[in-house]
Amino acid sequence: MNKNTIWTILGVILAVVIAWWIVSALLSVLWFVVKLALVAAVALAVYVGLRAAFRNADD
Repeated sequence: MNKNTIWTILGVILAVVIAWWIVSALLSVLWFVVKLALVAAVALAVYVGLRAAFRNADD
């Protein structure tokens, strides 16, 4: 094995490690956004339900 082959192998390993880290970070951010959207949807449904319940209680 010559010097170029070793550097190529190290470069490939480094590229895979960096790609793994980037994909992991992006998936974490994406999961946070999805979770935030779900929380907002449930909060909106609860708000509408409570508003309707209190409106009917006043009648």
